[in-house]
Amino acid sequence: MDALRDAAGDEGGTGAAAGGAGNAAARDTGGAEETAARDATRPGDTAVRDAARRRDAAVRAAVEQGLLDSEPLVCLLDTAGIRASAAALTGAFAAVTAPGTPVLHAFAAKAAPLVPVLRLLADCGLGCEVASAGELALARAAGIPAERIVLDSPAKTTGELREALALGITVNADNHQELERLDALVAAAPTRSPIGVRVNPQTGAGAIDALSTATATSKFGIGLRDPGARERLVRACLDRPWITRLHAHSGSQGLPLPLIARGVRELHALAEEINASAGRRQVDTLDIGGGLPVNFASDEETPTYAEYADALREAVPALFDGSYGLVTEFGRSLLAKHGTMLARVEYTKATGGRPIALTHAGVQVATRTVYAPAAWPLRILPYDAKGLPKTGPPVAQDVAGPACFAGDLLATARDLPELAPGDLIAVPDTGAYFFTAHYGYNSLPRPPVHGFTAGPPGPVRFTPVRPAQTTTEIVAEAGGAFRDALL
Repeated sequence: MDALRDAAGDEGGTGAAAGGAGNAAARDTGGAEETAARDATRPGDTAVRDAARRRDAAVRAAVEQGLLDSEPLVCLLDTAGIRASAAALTGAFAAVTAPGTPVLHAFAAKAAPLVPVLRLLADCGLGCEVASAGELALARAAGIPAERIVLDSPAKTTGELREALALGITVNADNHQELERLDALVAAAPTRSPIGVRVNPQTGAGAIDALSTATATSKFGIGLRDPGARERLVRACLDRPWITRLHAHSGSQGLPLPLIARGVRELHALAEEINASAGRRQVDTLDIGGGLPVNFASDEETPTYAEYADALREAVPALFDGSYGLVTEFGRSLLAKHGTMLARVEYTKATGGRPIALTHAGVQVATRTVYAPAAWPLRILPYDAKGLPKTGPPVAQDVAGPACFAGDLLATARDLPELAPGDLIAVPDTGAYFFTAHYGYNSLPRPPVHGFTAGPPGPVRFTPVRPAQTTTEIVAEAGGAFRDALL
């Protein structure tokens, strides 16, 4: 854990990884000079170049230190970048929130369900949002106190609810039937757990339907615009004085900030209505969820947490006046930009006149990109066998993964310097929901994950976060101990 706790400085690398970035929605040029010049004109360009230099240095060190000698695919987490994102989040809210307002930033464990990551974020002052018994176990293994854990799930079992209430973990109920289940549990055993109810402001979808949680028919929460629903919800809260929180999650990838803020405004208005009806301050905390979109087109981190906080302040001025405690549940925006997959090119060939580079990074680590490439495009950064940024004339080529179906492609007709066996590809922006959430197609193993710090002073240091999955472990998961069970 020592390296995960280090606050890394920048490394005097080439900076060409950012140059090879290009535009994920269009094509990778691989041109270091062009992109470095472009980055130099951006706000925050120093942080962008520093992150690219750290990544360059880590790729080079991964080769020099033998990380790829036995594993053709490794995944890297930039601890300095993670710490910087956590500080940006806490700082953005501190800048706009009334002094003394309770604020809990609970990292959404689903984005990176790795115990050392949760521990690192806890060390940065963050709590944890969990949505299953497994994620709760991870949060507890990371040493996160119960009062800094929030349980959200649309399908909690009685056992999961009972455990959370016994531990004092915050519970956000998803629906009226769950509230009835909580009635019995709260009556049977008093709890110190804060209890809230999730609402769906039904403010509309973004660019990715499958990720939009505030649509008219979303499976999450209690819809506020259905006939009679708002009145029934207000009455349900008044009948249960132990409901002291409201929760909404209106943000996600593909949603503009004004639409996210509109959902938060609806949540605040509902809290005001409940408290006015109760004649007291029954609801004292608003959980506004997360869902800040991530820029996958370049190294620039945009939108920023400061821009998000400003959008909220414009849409809901009273949100930050200290009337309510606040909880956030960010995931992707905290981790995505700080993860990189690094894979060797195993073979190259040409089919139908198009070059194809066959690598070990595919659907098992980039499931969303493979199955929905238009919604989840990724950049490809080329390096040579020594881990140095590769240059050369751009050639339109496919970058393919190892799985046995034709669509296992990370990039199609992408302009890159022509790749050769032994070269490396780095796939940035993959620290959330990509290699951290493995898909077991073809029984492909989970790759190793390493945290890294990149001086100065000193060389790049790696620390294990998750070991590579062994074939023995794959057999065990596949029922190897019960070989004859079906005979």
